Amino acid sequence: MEYRQLGASGLQVPVLSFGTATFGGGNDFFKAWGSTLADEATRMVNLCLDAGVNLFDTADIYSDGLSEEILGKAIAGKRDQLLISTKATFTFGKGPNNQGSSRFHLLRQIEGSLKRLQTDYIDIYHMHGFDGNTPVEETMRTLDDLVQSGKVRYIAASNFSGWHLMKSQAIAEKYGWNRYVAHQVYYSLANREYEWELMPLGLDQQVGAIVWSPLAAGRLGGKYRRNSPPPQNGRIAQGGSPVPEAVVNEEVFYNIIDALDEIAAETGKTVAQISLNWLLQRPTVSSIIIGARNEEQLIQNLGATGWNLTTDQLKKLDAASEVPTIYPYWHQRQNLTLNPPPVFY
Repeated sequence: MEYRQLGASGLQVPVLSFGTATFGGGNDFFKAWGSTLADEATRMVNLCLDAGVNLFDTADIYSDGLSEEILGKAIAGKRDQLLISTKATFTFGKGPNNQGSSRFHLLRQIEGSLKRLQTDYIDIYHMHGFDGNTPVEETMRTLDDLVQSGKVRYIAASNFSGWHLMKSQAIAEKYGWNRYVAHQVYYSLANREYEWELMPLGLDQQVGAIVWSPLAAGRLGGKYRRNSPPPQNGRIAQGGSPVPEAVVNEEVFYNIIDALDEIAAETGKTVAQISLNWLLQRPTVSSIIIGARNEEQLIQNLGATGWNLTTDQLKKLDAASEVPTIYPYWHQRQNLTLNPPPVFY
């Protein structure tokens, strides 16, 4: 397993990490992801550790805390062998302070996560989304206090806009507080908007990307084909996709599938493995979160490492997945000497 430094931190993380949103299936949305319980979760954790995948990602809202609880059971006796990433901000429980990144909510949520995970510290603590109601100073000071207390090792953002992340970093720097070292983002061949602003920001500010839904909620898993009905046993058909149907351009998507099929024939790798390997060769990407409903899917996804697509294959995928940019990015791209894009090859 390859390990990469996480942003501007000294922490080394595996290029593949394991997402545990499939643990629990505590409501209809997450049942469409999976309903892995403690025994199978333990086997998956052991498979990951044997392969060198030692970063496990969860969140307080995944199945209303059940994902954290099952992960806590699955890692019992192994805490010193692995890294845990969890998140807070979104709605959890009842009451007027049941969401957001306020001091009140974060201090309550970190205690709940620690209890459910059966640990006394979190390695990477994400703000699951930006809270536009709470002063950024309050959020960043609270997170710094959590690091100073030893309950959190590193802090990260998730699903932020560029100005959300930059304002947070600037305030942290102003007061000498801990800064975000990572940004958990959606990024896949099916949707490359991350490249327009967040990737250049990550390069400039040394913020590592941890990628969620790298297979676009299963669209790039190998079951979709042009002129064929979509699979009815996947997350999308069952209403569990975190990637809205409307954001995936159908014609571009099937151009991507055609290119993936051609490269699969050339390499002997699966469509899913090629999609993941493409991401591993993009700037700023520190780790890709892979999920699996069962051990067979997990083993297949682990095969995305240990080899690389050629430059010609990367260019073929880039050409198939290119879409028009929105303003101001199309305007900025009219003068690439002033606004040079990230270097991909």
